[in-house]
Amino acid sequence: MTSSSHYHYHKDDDADFESPFEEFFNNYAPIPEPKERKNVFLSRETGKKATRSSGMITLAILQHILPSYSGDEVPYFQPTEDATGRSSLSPLQKCTAAIRQLVYGGGADTVDEYVRLAETTARKCLHNFTAGIISLFGDEYVRRPTPEDLERLLHIGDQRGFPGMIGNIDCMHWEWKNFPTAWKGMHSRGTGKPTIVLEAVASYDLWIWHAFFGALGTMNDLNILDRSPVFDDIINEIAPQVNFYVNGTEYHLAYHLTDGEKNSLFAKTQEAVRKDVERAFGVLQARFAVVKNTSKLWDKDKIANIMRACIILYNMIVKDERDSYTQYNILEFQQREDVDQTFSVKKTTKHGNTIGRRTEVRDKEAHQQLKEYLIENI
Repeated sequence: MTSSSHYHYHKDDDADFESPFEEFFNNYAPIPEPKERKNVFLSRETGKKATRSSGMITLAILQHILPSYSGDEVPYFQPTEDATGRSSLSPLQKCTAAIRQLVYGGGADTVDEYVRLAETTARKCLHNFTAGIISLFGDEYVRRPTPEDLERLLHIGDQRGFPGMIGNIDCMHWEWKNFPTAWKGMHSRGTGKPTIVLEAVASYDLWIWHAFFGALGTMNDLNILDRSPVFDDIINEIAPQVNFYVNGTEYHLAYHLTDGEKNSLFAKTQEAVRKDVERAFGVLQARFAVVKNTSKLWDKDKIANIMRACIILYNMIVKDERDSYTQYNILEFQQREDVDQTFSVKKTTKHGNTIGRRTEVRDKEAHQQLKEYLIENI
């Protein structure tokens, strides 16, 4: 005999059935509205992904570069039509292809699906873009310090314990993959990987004032400094004259801070200040992965154009962002112009003695004496 059970409805069962739904709707959190999509870039400090500000590279290109490219300065970026009247690639399309290669460091074939460009066309966009950046913005964003800039840099250097300092100088190696085989011995050093060297001078706000690129990878910092034009303006008496005092002694030549000191207290203070140029190199590589990755180009001149264009775009970003991260109040310096300073900046007076100026720049005794006075000052 089989048995079966039948469910008999009871009115109290409604309360048991509805209670889970009531509990769910009472504790229900509304679905948040979708957030506005924002551009993502690398953080200045951590190198991780972060929100891109208004002064980052995309808006800088849209606001400054594209209007210039629509003129006659760079004919390659002008809109054209073919024989059938069909429009060619737009300037924005070409610039996007070039910028993506600089920022992400990929090859020319990595943008074919994103902007619908062939590898050869994307590579041509990159080289024309870098050449246009240098010709249009090179004089503005890689320039000599003006007298006002020198006063600001000297003021900050004095606050940091180094009177007369106007920047930090150092070198960075960029690995070169597709180098000519015959040049391997000139560009290889230590690890055996061929490199090209960038010498740069950076200030406290990470602005790069001087960039000398193209030295052989086998050279050390002193060899590169001998070939660098960093002191040419001083030797040719073009740079403004700088006077400052350290321990009561007057000096007429400003200096760039470098490494190599063994004194413990001085080295500790020096390393803290010299992080400016090292941070500048790190931020440059974080902004533009093409500089961080191995260069796969053959032509050394085109590699140099890419490096210089990246530095120009980097300085454009620094100019827009420097007020948000600098640790020094420049307004306070501008308001204290009537106060006696330990330095002065004047227009240079040419005397025509180039050999004497070169000897003065290379004076080892004056350099050693200044270093000893700086140790005492700290």
